[in-house]
Amino acid sequence: MIIKSEDPVPNRYGKRPSDRTLGELLQNGVIVLDKPCGPTSHQVASWARDVLKVEKIAHGGTLDPNVSGVLPLCVGKSVRLTDLMLSADKEYVCIMRLHRDRDEASVRRVMAEFVGRIYQFPPLRSAIKRQLRIRTIHTLDLLDIDGREVLFRVSCDAGTYIRTLCIDIGEALGVGANMVELRRTRSGMMAEAEAVTLQQLKDAYELWQERGRAEPLNAMLRPAESLVAHMPRVIVKTAAVDSVCHGADLAVPGVASFDDGIRKGELVALLSSRGELIAIGKAMSSSERLTEARRGVAVRSERVFMERGTYPRMWKFSTDLQ
Repeated sequence: MIIKSEDPVPNRYGKRPSDRTLGELLQNGVIVLDKPCGPTSHQVASWARDVLKVEKIAHGGTLDPNVSGVLPLCVGKSVRLTDLMLSADKEYVCIMRLHRDRDEASVRRVMAEFVGRIYQFPPLRSAIKRQLRIRTIHTLDLLDIDGREVLFRVSCDAGTYIRTLCIDIGEALGVGANMVELRRTRSGMMAEAEAVTLQQLKDAYELWQERGRAEPLNAMLRPAESLVAHMPRVIVKTAAVDSVCHGADLAVPGVASFDDGIRKGELVALLSSRGELIAIGKAMSSSERLTEARRGVAVRSERVFMERGTYPRMWKFSTDLQ
């Protein structure tokens, strides 16, 4: 994090995401659900909505019915952020079955060739148009081989088809292969270690309703800011927060600090000094140039999430922050 300048206004406003009440999280929160095999992602989201008795809930990234694992559920106002999870990188554990025998050394050698940029056609039964796509495989680790069954873990770009990856590896080996079982172990910054089942969610909700014990359910709900944890951050000075809430772009003098490595044109999360999500915007310069800049637009606002009036209107008295 690079400090641009000190915030001239003491931050007496807002609330840290970690301090939000259960009621506030049910209006704008996230659940890391452990989806079982069988139902569709839409069915699971619908069941969770019925359990929590909320009006709006949506999943952030579809899993096929026969695939299990991490399925982020956005509750209430956070449904506006579901598309951000679609672009987050993913991690899976997969069982691939070879159609003929191959020695372990050959399997390891061929799998290593798939790390990096690869080309894929979506499967025939895919819901999207079948056209050549480029995706990046960040890591591809062979965990175990039992006869013709290969267990591996893969970290990859969003939109990577693991079923297609298995087929391509089989073709490269010259024996053919298919995916047998798949589990998503991570979506963005959300990992299976924190995922909860539908039954656990239902039990926690009933414990809250019947006995007034909110702690188990509260622990299952994360603030909406967790959906942008994988994005570069720009911290906004207190005096400039409300102007951004009114749709204004963030000017350079209104920047308190920002992450290193931001690229021009990249989507960034605008946060208050308390860590509250204000808006999503497009960086108008790189971190290097922003460090030296004194004037101009730092971030072009695209979507505002914080309600107007959360912070006081200071900008008409602090026009240098606009």
